[in-house]
Amino acid sequence: MTTPMPPAPAADPLHLPHLWEFAPGVTYLNHGAFGAVPTAVRAERQRWQERVDANPMGFYRRRKNAELDRARLEVARFLGADDEGVAFVQNATTGVASVLAALPLAAGDRILVTDHIYGAVLWNAQRAAELAGGEVDVVPVPLEADDAQAVAAVVAAVTDRTRVAILDHISSVTAKLFPIAALVAALRERGVQVIVDAAHAPGAVPVDLRAIDPDYWSGNLHKWAAAPRGTAGLYARPGLREQLRSFPVSWREPEGFPYTFSFVGTMDQTAWLSAPAGLAFFGELGWEAVRARNNALARTGQQLIAESIGASLEGMPGERDPEAYALPMRLIPLDAVGDDRDACLALMDRLAEEFAIEVPIDTWNGRALLRVSAQLYNSEADYERLAGVLKTLL
Repeated sequence: MTTPMPPAPAADPLHLPHLWEFAPGVTYLNHGAFGAVPTAVRAERQRWQERVDANPMGFYRRRKNAELDRARLEVARFLGADDEGVAFVQNATTGVASVLAALPLAAGDRILVTDHIYGAVLWNAQRAAELAGGEVDVVPVPLEADDAQAVAAVVAAVTDRTRVAILDHISSVTAKLFPIAALVAALRERGVQVIVDAAHAPGAVPVDLRAIDPDYWSGNLHKWAAAPRGTAGLYARPGLREQLRSFPVSWREPEGFPYTFSFVGTMDQTAWLSAPAGLAFFGELGWEAVRARNNALARTGQQLIAESIGASLEGMPGERDPEAYALPMRLIPLDAVGDDRDACLALMDRLAEEFAIEVPIDTWNGRALLRVSAQLYNSEADYERLAGVLKTLL
């Protein structure tokens, strides 16, 4: 796949909004939530849909498995996994739920999570613990905690009944980058299996599953890796794969992991088949250059908005070393809104409905937090526009 590349301003050659198709007038600062599929990748998915519909029987009977395995192999290698290490699933939450359903938890067992955990994943953990007669332990980790402090906080909460920990690589509401490799190593030393919720990691940061060496890992490809929505990878390390099975039972059940997840009845898997096109989209532009540009723009946008509304960034993730904190999502506290989640959601909807600005606002531990993302369709003008509106509204 070749990405069209007309000339761009020398000041920011990676500002490429023409490669996406947003509605006119929309300022989109929420790439971290649902991603935004580039036009070229949408076209690739449409080509797959046309191939399927040209001969559905021929495709599902004779081509689907081989084509899915080819796409899955490209994703596995992009993630630094072995060729048999990654299965396709619909999203990171589905992957985590699949692992929890397979774990042999017993009465009294405890699942360890942090207070940054994604809501649906927490509910999955609570359901698994309840069914087994166990408990979920929620560990507080301050927003400003550095890597060593985050590891220490998690390790200190381990008990002799802790069987598994579910840990974010990059948290959702709080946009915090966790030292996931160090956490995995520290917990393995204590006999605790780790499920990594990497919903925001693929594409946003380099991922090397051999280096991280998690027990289980689930990450979305439809956020920062340009795949169509509904595309994620589920990894299990060797020795733990045999127990993972799809639900419902797959037609490829006898083949085991990762193949069993790829034929759960008839479904539209053209998003999965298009995942390599998403990897190629950013690969042609240069992953390192894309990440560096987006990380810097997210930081610029965060500072610009904070200064405009008089918000202090003290205590926000990465503020101890802001230039080294490489993440394309950043937080701005909205203390004027308080800890009223309904007020946060109302402000978020007002920004969208009255001003066509899409940006998430939520509460965490009693604070209202606005999270900005940066992608190649964004420019500094987007954050200036949001800053001006917020200054008026607040």
